[in-house]
Amino acid sequence: MKKTIVFLSILFLASCQQEKIGFVDNNVLLENYQERKDIEARYQTKSESYAKKRDSITQAFQLEAQALQTKTQGMSQKKAQEEYAILQQKGQFIGQQLQQEEQQMQALGQTEMDSLVNKVKNEIETYGKANGYAYILGKGEGGSVLYGNEAKDLTQEILKLLNEKYSQ
Repeated sequence: MKKTIVFLSILFLASCQQEKIGFVDNNVLLENYQERKDIEARYQTKSESYAKKRDSITQAFQLEAQALQTKTQGMSQKKAQEEYAILQQKGQFIGQQLQQEEQQMQALGQTEMDSLVNKVKNEIETYGKANGYAYILGKGEGGSVLYGNEAKDLTQEILKLLNEKYSQ
């Protein structure tokens, strides 16, 4: 009888223990993470620089087209068509080069952001393990938490940790 009571007591105590669960608001975390802000600012600067370069090249090409139009007025139709064909090829080449450069810039930005997201996920995992959490859920776009008690919200703690590590 004593063994049964002791066994039931142990079983009762084990069932009363709950695993530690918390959640992180992904949107707030990424929106306020300084490294993400720096990546975005760097990409914005590159994007503005690219736009200036593209505009400058486009303007120079338009001036060249206008000069050709003036030049071809005294030419035969065949010679003028040859000149326009050369200009058209040049325009296509320039357009392809600019498009390739823009795609490379976007791919680099996406790679940096993907790396950042993986870094954040790893940091959350490390935090969870170090602080005894069985689960840390994600709230926000693509997250699985529709509501969470604010006491279980780890967003600010993890954000502070990420920003501190990044500033070092």
